[in-house]
Amino acid sequence: MKEKLAKGFDFVEGLRSGCEVLGLPALDAAAEERLLTYFQELKHWSRKINLIAKGATDQEILEKHFLDSLTLLPLLGGDRPHLLDIGSGAGFPGLVCKAAHPTLKLTLVEPRLKRISFLRHVARTLELSDLSVLACRVEDEEMLPSDTDFTHITSRAVTEMKAFLDMSSRFARPGMQVICMKGPKWEEELAAWKDTASSAQFTFHSRTEYVLPLSRGTRNLVVFEPV
Repeated sequence: MKEKLAKGFDFVEGLRSGCEVLGLPALDAAAEERLLTYFQELKHWSRKINLIAKGATDQEILEKHFLDSLTLLPLLGGDRPHLLDIGSGAGFPGLVCKAAHPTLKLTLVEPRLKRISFLRHVARTLELSDLSVLACRVEDEEMLPSDTDFTHITSRAVTEMKAFLDMSSRFARPGMQVICMKGPKWEEELAAWKDTASSAQFTFHSRTEYVLPLSRGTRNLVVFEPV
């Protein structure tokens, strides 16, 4: 079932202009179509299960979930990137990045089964391959072995910086990056992390700031690498 868009709202046009304002690479037509389908499925499923905030407008969904997720793409470089998205929820940011660039290898970890059903449905609908959707927590060694070859690990809102780096540490390997997606209080979390013993496991690498085009909300991608 295709959900109706709000009167006067054009998802693809908003996607294009949003990427341009954020300085993100333009998406090809096939990627735009996949993301539009994802958006429509998200709205349809959200009528039955809790995936996004109730009452969110089409513009808010586009900005806070799709454009926000796409800011991660410029950091997913290297040879054959493999992204681990912890606590993916409705697929943000990992599944959005995969829909935009289907060559990205992706592992989604989400313990809530209704959301797992949604993620798998979107993956099938968009005909995405090289994608694992795991119904577990990140601590599950059996389903998520420590020696998995992740090149990047991220999460949008699982926990504060220190705890997220701690839970990512068992996957640490040379060249891997942990990307924390944070709001304006990122410096407070970074300072708190520096004052703990866990700071010996990672080193601060970089920060990239974005300002979302409609809400003017600040987003920071804070990158760490294993010591």
